[in-house]
Amino acid sequence: MAALSAVTVAVVVVTDRASTTPDGGNAGYQATIRRTAYGIPHVLARDHASLGFGYGYAFAQDNLCVLAERVVTLRGERSRYFGVADLDSDIYHRAVQESGLVRRLLDRAAPLGPTRQVRDLVDGYVAGYNRYLRDTGVARLPDPTCRGKDWVGPITASDIWHGALEVNRQAGSGTFQKDIATAAPPRARPSRPRPVPSPDPVLSSGPVPGSNGWALGREATRGGSAMLLANPHYPWTGSNRFYQVHLTIPGQLNVSGASLYGTPVVQIGHTAGLAWTHTVSHARRFTLYELDLADGDPTSYVVDGRAEPMRQQRVTVTVRGADGKARPVTRVLYSSRYGPVLATGWTATTAFALADPNAANLRSMNEWLAMGAAQNLAQLRAAQNTYQGLPFVYTIAADSGGTVSFADASVVPHVTDSQTRRCITTAQGRARYPGRFILDGSTAACAWGADADAVEPGVFGPGRHPRLTRTDYVSNSNNSPWLTNPEAPISGYPRIYGDTGADPGLRPRLSLDMISQRLSGADGLREAGFTLETLQATTLSGRNHSADLARADLVAICRAHPVMTAGDGTRVNVRQACDTLARWNGRSGLDSRGAVLWREFFTRLHRDAGAKANAERRAPGGEKAAKDGWWRVPFDRDDPLTTPRGLDRDHLAARRALAETVRAFRDSGTSPAVTLGEAQRRGAVPLHGCTDLEGCFDLVEPSGPLRSDGRYPEIANGSSFIMAVELTPQGPRARTILTYSQSANPASPHHTDQTELYSRKKWVNVGFTEHEINSDPELRTTTVRG
Repeated sequence: MAALSAVTVAVVVVTDRASTTPDGGNAGYQATIRRTAYGIPHVLARDHASLGFGYGYAFAQDNLCVLAERVVTLRGERSRYFGVADLDSDIYHRAVQESGLVRRLLDRAAPLGPTRQVRDLVDGYVAGYNRYLRDTGVARLPDPTCRGKDWVGPITASDIWHGALEVNRQAGSGTFQKDIATAAPPRARPSRPRPVPSPDPVLSSGPVPGSNGWALGREATRGGSAMLLANPHYPWTGSNRFYQVHLTIPGQLNVSGASLYGTPVVQIGHTAGLAWTHTVSHARRFTLYELDLADGDPTSYVVDGRAEPMRQQRVTVTVRGADGKARPVTRVLYSSRYGPVLATGWTATTAFALADPNAANLRSMNEWLAMGAAQNLAQLRAAQNTYQGLPFVYTIAADSGGTVSFADASVVPHVTDSQTRRCITTAQGRARYPGRFILDGSTAACAWGADADAVEPGVFGPGRHPRLTRTDYVSNSNNSPWLTNPEAPISGYPRIYGDTGADPGLRPRLSLDMISQRLSGADGLREAGFTLETLQATTLSGRNHSADLARADLVAICRAHPVMTAGDGTRVNVRQACDTLARWNGRSGLDSRGAVLWREFFTRLHRDAGAKANAERRAPGGEKAAKDGWWRVPFDRDDPLTTPRGLDRDHLAARRALAETVRAFRDSGTSPAVTLGEAQRRGAVPLHGCTDLEGCFDLVEPSGPLRSDGRYPEIANGSSFIMAVELTPQGPRARTILTYSQSANPASPHHTDQTELYSRKKWVNVGFTEHEINSDPELRTTTVRG
């Protein structure tokens, strides 16, 4: 942080007594925006409406262009402004808009509809955004990305609500946008083998988000105060980013943390007595229903022996052609009692329908606002039990009493294990289970069930949620609930929540090993047990678990075989690469020589081993390689934290992968000893961190493979809002890094400042109390009224 000689306060008063709310009513908004180091806004207001006004104004100052483009997407107008490439997206979003779903949800009373406080917050947020836009003018926007563009304009509360709905649909309907938008009945033709809709990512586009979350109780910390680590792995571009903010209504709300762009509630953060984070849950977010179509009518399906016509919705969007002229394009979308019908797999006899429990979920904003007012785990649980709206995430939390908890309190389809046995009956349904739940749509008995304590039918109630409360620790790195704490494995939950006894994966194993080593003091960071400083150091330690488990074996292999054979028979000298791997410390630091080489080797090994194993299975003597793979010690469910491990030194896959990796480096003129900081950057900023495939905790995922110039393309996703917080008797001590910085505007001073901080493994000391905020040497204060 650059210190100033004295506290500087710039007071800007924005006033417009004639302003109105988005619905045309009179408004009386007033908020104070205090920005501290790195542009972090602390918004202070007397009520939720004014708080939203201040937040919307502050966010627009930093990221108006991103939200403006998101609104174009949500309105189904991308093709009007950007061309036909976005047609499927527009059809999907126009269908949601014209269905009137959001309007109906807003007409419902809480908890199913928004609370009064959330409605006020949204209305104020919209008014604040629009006020900034009106004061600045589209032609004078500081961000060149959208300055003067015809697609920038005022937003409405409906835009924010549609955005909240789309966030909740990310792991379900949003994943299938193209399949929903292009579904059409087939022409009459003989029945063919029916493909199941292809595997889906959690997001409808871009990389799959992940996360690490730790809650450390009084038994795990040296001072006896609970701590929390939030380390969500999310996209570094677009609207699915986090924005850091502190929201305060004296006597009612005081919460600091981060929210996804365009969402005016803190979704990961802390209050004076509580801290929480989320990781993406392993639970299945939707089910598919296989429909038996009526004879001779592919737009009707049979349930309990009776034909039902599919519902049809005609959707028209405007498309700008290459000649610049606009023209309408109309499609018909189809849906069943279970949900929308998909394009994939629709034949003359069968179709698949998507059932998404988040398709009509706006409860999440109620829940996050209530969580932001909670001061202990009991209040957190009460908020979650009341609203039951978290769309696809676990909750890891700690309170100032030193207790920690884990819960999958998310929205999960009510499909019991006995129901799967009755309703997953086809060959392809059995083959895809439990990775995908494909239920029999021809019988009403296979519809989702209901719990008495659920907020609505079709989802599991709080009594079924996998939970664990401890005073040592709970953790999750996108593994199932089973090994939240290996000392107390969670079991007995329905299979749709995830597996027990399955390989948790490299990153979850590393996460648990990092905690174990810190608790024993075996990691070299002084005395055993966590302090805030050792929590920070552990988080950015740069460990690569695949290298922990297999690097020594690869070095032994290449020492024994300094010339290896690539898949096409080419002989490759690997001595220099072998020396580089032998000298590498196995960490993903900026100056690490060997980290890039290892990533390319390990990625190639994963990519090629499956195909090679199939070939070897057919070759004489190849059965062992095909059956056991290339791990020396295979996975053992009785030893899930240390297996699999090691490379099978007799397996040819590792030699082939190294030979082909070294040849690729040689052909591109890239040294095998290139440092990670030379190869991995965001703009001019070098970045540490490595990939999920490698088993890395501090995740950084480039958007593509290593290029011929020895550089990775821009970062796609990874560690985003990192927060380490200690809940002391004197109040919270928080350290944060927003890895891609506060502003998407390339002209902003806060476009890369925290990225540079992250590169140096430095953290922001975030003020929470009035004294801390007002003592910040970079304090800037703006009062906004409307």
